[in-house]
Amino acid sequence: MALAIAASVGGTALSAGWSFGVGRLLPAGILATVAGVALPWRHQRPLAVVALTTACGMGQGLLGMLVTPILTAPMTIALYSVGVREDIRTRRAGALIAGTGMLITGTVLTLSRKEFFLSIVNPVSWAMLPIAFGSYVQVRRALAASRAEQAERAKEEEAHRRVIEERMRIARELHDVVAHHLALANAQAGTAAHLKRTDPEQAFAILDQLSGTTASALRELKATVSVLRQESDERNLAPAPGLARLPDLTAACAAAGLKVGVETDGDARDLSPAVDVTAYRIVQEALTNVTKHAARPEAEVRLAYTDRYLTLTVRNALGPAAVAAGRGYGLTGMRERALAVGGTFHAGRRPGGVFEVACTLPLHHRDPDEGKAP
Repeated sequence: MALAIAASVGGTALSAGWSFGVGRLLPAGILATVAGVALPWRHQRPLAVVALTTACGMGQGLLGMLVTPILTAPMTIALYSVGVREDIRTRRAGALIAGTGMLITGTVLTLSRKEFFLSIVNPVSWAMLPIAFGSYVQVRRALAASRAEQAERAKEEEAHRRVIEERMRIARELHDVVAHHLALANAQAGTAAHLKRTDPEQAFAILDQLSGTTASALRELKATVSVLRQESDERNLAPAPGLARLPDLTAACAAAGLKVGVETDGDARDLSPAVDVTAYRIVQEALTNVTKHAARPEAEVRLAYTDRYLTLTVRNALGPAAVAAGRGYGLTGMRERALAVGGTFHAGRRPGGVFEVACTLPLHHRDPDEGKAP
């Protein structure tokens, strides 16, 4: 405010000294001081301050002062404040007030001086430029705020998406670990109960195997939970299960009374960790479904390797319980796993009373989470 008063009064003094002498300096100086003193209220009463500073500028011009940017500094500050802070309606009103005032002043001066450019164009331009520049600054600030808000919203959406994906991943892992071992344990317990009178020794042997099944379930569940509780992002965690553990899986199924045949077409090839885990989990879940729904405790697993893909097929004879198959999360989880590594998945009935789970997986898939034990 002090600078505005000093500039306005100084400009008044220069204009008076150069144009019409010092006789009109006092009233012009008073007008300049009033305009400067009004500036602190430009945020509370923007249009009133614009009108007052414009009127003071008009008065100085009509007193014969040369209307210059220094002389109209208070009006310029008030207009810039309106341009930066106020809405479009207030900006238009401020521009109209200042423009009209300067136009009237310029017209009067033109009648006496015959200097159209200096008397009209310049004052009106000085009135329009501050509010135009202030409006530009306001638009730039709004654009920056909008971009920041969009970036923050995108960040929140990305975080939400990651939470959903992580939740689905946890659900898949827990389902695969718990459902498989519980299905085997249930089959073993049922077989032992059936044999406890006719073949007690075999029943006790199956119960021993049941203990191993539950212990394996606890180990895998503990490993999964330990990974989920990791606070760091280190990759040197326990190795993830892959097709190398397929013999152990079929042996566990055999112990539960499920006969599994494995056939391999083509030379076995190295798989990326994500694809290896996916293939193993799909076979595991498919055999779990066989244990629960098949007509006979038999299944066929076929692995077909090509230069770029692995085609995995699990087939079994349909049973009465197959009607209810698909109501759980097993097939959904298998499909999600296959799609996550860029593969395809299909499950359904085949001619001859056979249910088939088939998927085609690329041999290599880049996964940002590779190395984590599921």
